[in-house]
Amino acid sequence: MLEQVGSNSGGSMQSSVPDDYKRLMDKFKDLTVLQSAAAIIQWDMETKMPPAAYGLRSEQLALLSQIDHRMSTDPEIGPLLARLGGIEGLDSLAKRNVYLIKKMYDEKTKIPESLVKELAKQEVVAYSAWKSAKSKKDFSLFRPELEKIFELKMRVGEILMGVKGTRTVYDALLDIFEPKMTADSIAVTFEGLRNGLKSVISKYSGRATGADIALLKRKVPIDAQREISKALARFIGYDIEGPNAKGRIDETEHPFTTGYYDDVRITTHYYEEDCLSSLMSVLHEGGHAMYETSLPREWMYQPIGSACSYGFHESQSRFVENVVGRSPEFWGYFFPEFNRATGGAFSDAGADALVRAVNIVRPSKIRIEADEATYAMHIIIRFEIEQALFGGKISVAELPQVWNQKYRDYLGVEVENDAEGVLQDVHWSHGYFGYFPSYALGNIYAGMMIPKIDRDVPGWRDAIRRGSFSEVREWLRRNVHNHGNLYDPPDLLRKAAGGEVTPAPFLSYLDAKYSRVYGL
Repeated sequence: MLEQVGSNSGGSMQSSVPDDYKRLMDKFKDLTVLQSAAAIIQWDMETKMPPAAYGLRSEQLALLSQIDHRMSTDPEIGPLLARLGGIEGLDSLAKRNVYLIKKMYDEKTKIPESLVKELAKQEVVAYSAWKSAKSKKDFSLFRPELEKIFELKMRVGEILMGVKGTRTVYDALLDIFEPKMTADSIAVTFEGLRNGLKSVISKYSGRATGADIALLKRKVPIDAQREISKALARFIGYDIEGPNAKGRIDETEHPFTTGYYDDVRITTHYYEEDCLSSLMSVLHEGGHAMYETSLPREWMYQPIGSACSYGFHESQSRFVENVVGRSPEFWGYFFPEFNRATGGAFSDAGADALVRAVNIVRPSKIRIEADEATYAMHIIIRFEIEQALFGGKISVAELPQVWNQKYRDYLGVEVENDAEGVLQDVHWSHGYFGYFPSYALGNIYAGMMIPKIDRDVPGWRDAIRRGSFSEVREWLRRNVHNHGNLYDPPDLLRKAAGGEVTPAPFLSYLDAKYSRVYGL
């Protein structure tokens, strides 16, 4: 049973709690509220904002980032942390809160406010340039703005190297998303993953048939897909319709999730001739939303009341999307509703055909459309490119050529234009260098949880077939969500999955599922 800090703003933990701790937590609450407001403004930029507003939005987000930085580096925080560092009366939860705030404070006080503001403005400009470049399939339109983003992130990384004590700039950026991980340790893990995936891909890629591929491209009206999205939200318990709803589903160029506790929003992108794209993205983003809305209520506005890491966030979204959403049990339950929503477009196919279709192993060019086995190859490519970029081995100008060559070498596909190549992801326009590895780590973490769920809840697959997701959600709540940010990723992984990071369980899961789906 977890200890509890007390009130939402870090209040009555015990009678001996010093006023300094309460003061520190009040400051963090104000910062959290500001950041949650900034997130919604960012959401608006990617969903509802009119095209002419990018200039104004860059000024708005720059100012909010400047205020965030001033609040994070408030001169009062340093002395508060210094006094609290020597107090024995704080329990383990309060100590973790203090540790996390000190980590944030030490890092942000070293980064100049002017650099924070410049980066925030440039990210909006770069995002606008990325959207335009992608629509025109021309990297050269994005290159100048990406070069500026890269230069600014290099400056940030060089500063954080000293604070975090990392060996490289890239390690300092990785630590933002996955604490305690380094490029070297990730490279070792990814090598084992890559070697295992080569075997899986070789074994099962020939199982895709023309009929299966054609099934994925049947035309489904956008309104019908919106109804499917609502049904999926109901299945996973993501409330977007009731009087106490905490979520909503909107449309954007690139699916994402944002929000905090009582306001967590997801987005998707609908294609008439690829309804499985939005279906899977809603399950994926719904997994993120499930994590955010399931964090301990009593920890709201505290550092421990947040997710452990981006890798753990991805473990939740990948679990919902793939382990559940691509399973025979899920389609055994959901196919009738799916077929009704599509006006009977799949009546001649049946659930088994859909299961084979969503589990096709086939190298492709687009990451978010990739199958479960080849997906990590897309991530390994991005990880290696970022390593080379921040290691000075390649330049921003060379990204399209390097990207296209790696897709030939790793996936055997030819990239025909920049939109399906280096421009396919939004992340770099937001300065999210170091983010991509979390996707593959999420797959690995989720794979490691499966044997533990099988032992703890042996009937969970049968429950999915009956249309009940609550057994899975409750296990994830107890073993992941309830811990918030109480532990660093390696420690939470030991608690949730019982071991050190290894791709072996994920690879075993893939092999077992594909063997079952294809009757081998």
